[in-house]
Amino acid sequence: MILETERLILRELIPEDYKALYAVLGDAVNMRHYPHHFRARDVKEWISRNRRRYRRYGFGLWAVCLKDTGELIGDCGLTLQDIQGEELPEIGYHIRRDCQRKGYAKEAAAAVRDWAFANTDYPALYSYCKYTNEASWKTAESIGMHFDREYPDPVNGITHVSVLYRDGAESDTGEGTAEPEDPLRRELT
Repeated sequence: MILETERLILRELIPEDYKALYAVLGDAVNMRHYPHHFRARDVKEWISRNRRRYRRYGFGLWAVCLKDTGELIGDCGLTLQDIQGEELPEIGYHIRRDCQRKGYAKEAAAAVRDWAFANTDYPALYSYCKYTNEASWKTAESIGMHFDREYPDPVNGITHVSVLYRDGAESDTGEGTAEPEDPLRRELT
């Protein structure tokens, strides 16, 4: 076990988690904000990639399991991601569709936030998603993150970035307190 919350246990993913994780990542509706839902081999590689992250960094996306049953309902954790050309620490989460809107993503992400600030020296934590994935960026906001920026990219069309600074500051530059009006975004919506 890595983390424990009121209702959840977060632990390392193992190969035996494939079937349960496929129910999350292989669901086309659940993954509609991704370029595509995952095929079987994608889920197996996802587990392998995170196991490599555990060895290399000491963190990655962890299995999100219900404490009372042990059932895996998703993943959540810290990864290093390319955000507009910078490698930044990102809190990511995926929760099975029938378990959404119950606060599990918020609960897991808050635990990861606390773990990351206690166990790393990163000055800020990020969350990013396709700009249309309002549920994802609202989850980021629910754990104290705020809008940082949006930028065009070939994968998401426009990527929405949220940030939380260790010291609680809005941002190093004073930006990020309000979403800018972006003509490109208007064209894509």
